[in-house]
Amino acid sequence: MKTIVLGVGNPILQDDGVGLHVIEAVRKKHLADPDVSIDTACTGGLNLLDMIRGYEKVILVDAVTREHDSPGAVKRFIMQDAASLHSSNPHDVSLAEALSLAKELGETQLPKEIIIIGIVVRRALDFGDQLSKEVKRAVPTAVRMVLSELKHT
Repeated sequence: MKTIVLGVGNPILQDDGVGLHVIEAVRKKHLADPDVSIDTACTGGLNLLDMIRGYEKVILVDAVTREHDSPGAVKRFIMQDAASLHSSNPHDVSLAEALSLAKELGETQLPKEIIIIGIVVRRALDFGDQLSKEVKRAVPTAVRMVLSELKHT
């Protein structure tokens, strides 16, 4: 199954960049597989749609904000459960909205499965290139979850 693992985030907005940190660690642990692409994106919505087009399975790794979960919690979502998650780019639509629009326009190369590995953060807009302690501790868990998802492709 043609799969892409995509870490999403902004490297200068501290915890928002956690997806990029997870991808860096996944690259060190994942054996080369011609059916698996591993990449990063500092964008959301419509631009993500371009990156995932043509893949059957997508594993997105991103920071998420959830009121009832502690910072550093790692959650697995499927796209249908995460329809309200929005990219941090205020000038773009969410990935769910971009996928809906693409379907309405007749796009045929959309993924059949989108898994989101979300790392809960409190503040995703603080400047800096280091993760908070809680979020940094979550990186190994997120890496294990990504590798587990890859075993099921």
